[in-house]
Amino acid sequence: MIDSRAIIDPNAKIASGVSIGPYSIIGSDVEIGEDTWIAPHVIINGPTKIGRENKIFQFSSLGEVPQDKKYNGEPTMLEIGDRNVIREFCTFSRGTVQDIGVTRLGDDNWIMAYVHIAHDCQVGNNTIFANNATLAGHVNIEDYVILGGFTLVHQFCTLGIHSFTAMGSAISKDVPPYVLVSGHMAKPYGLNIEGLKRREFSKDEINALKNSYKLLYRSSLSLQDAITQIDELASEFDVVKVMVDFLKNSKRGLIR
Repeated sequence: MIDSRAIIDPNAKIASGVSIGPYSIIGSDVEIGEDTWIAPHVIINGPTKIGRENKIFQFSSLGEVPQDKKYNGEPTMLEIGDRNVIREFCTFSRGTVQDIGVTRLGDDNWIMAYVHIAHDCQVGNNTIFANNATLAGHVNIEDYVILGGFTLVHQFCTLGIHSFTAMGSAISKDVPPYVLVSGHMAKPYGLNIEGLKRREFSKDEINALKNSYKLLYRSSLSLQDAITQIDELASEFDVVKVMVDFLKNSKRGLIR
């Protein structure tokens, strides 16, 4: 299942059931898990660890050195989990020693063409990145986030669980969980209601999140006062606790 025209470094670890197409290049210190499919013309450099049952399409470049002038050849890593779909022309960089040294992509993510994930980014599970979504370094993307096409995320930003960005959004601050943002620069435009319904959030949970959103974005309260009032709802609804914990721990500052 490995084409004779592929170039595989003898130090690479290739598990059973892996398929590698012609003219793909697998470098040293690369580990590829069971039943992963790699199209023709893919380049994977290491140290990189890829899990099982991934699909990596042609002309992607994974595990290349970070686009960071401070990088000086340190043995940093890229880690990719299981069952991800990575479409054409994607570029994922390894980490840097200025951060944790590892760029991570979790499980069950759908990554469309021309997506760039820069050094030290941490991407969770079950995300969707539409074409040309771009993450600068040190970005944190939590589970179930959806990035619209051509979304740009500035370095050190965090996007909370179940948040959603419209196409062409430019993100320069943290996006709270469940919130939909749009624009250049991005502004909040309500909750990701359709996404919450698809994930089977209850009506009571969605109403509690609506009340939290109103306190945060549609009241005259200061940020700290809004957080205090949202915190009172958190005792009744875990989903609100997720939001209020995010608001309290934001380091970049919130889109507001």
